[in-house]
Amino acid sequence: MKKAEPAGELIDERIRELGDWRGKMLARVRELIHEADPEIVEEWKWMGTPVWSHGGIVCTGETYKSVVKMTFAKGAALEDPAGLFNSSLEGNVRRAIDIHEGEKVDEKALKELIRAAVEANVKGKSAKKDRKQA
Repeated sequence: MKKAEPAGELIDERIRELGDWRGKMLARVRELIHEADPEIVEEWKWMGTPVWSHGGIVCTGETYKSVVKMTFAKGAALEDPAGLFNSSLEGNVRRAIDIHEGEKVDEKALKELIRAAVEANVKGKSAKKDRKQA
């Protein structure tokens, strides 16, 4: 039986496998996620999706033929003053950012969005805990 690889190694491997702009963008997004929240945890779920969590899923980093997609698990509940969300806008819970080749990401706004997602997760956990104790 093959020993499971840590998520970080699997994400490194995905970035190398892509070998094009998508790999570079996924690597940059990953750096920004860690800059925004040094305590974030990397996971590998659903047979090959990079996932970043802190108090719950913050976002995923999916790669497709023409897009790198960051899906925020609770994106619909987040303020997005910079208008980064441009995909999955019709849902009640998730929101996504599709990044196409050659597009520039507003790195400051993205880090703020990541911090807001972490805060929403952490506050949500403490609110549930408070209700259980009441």
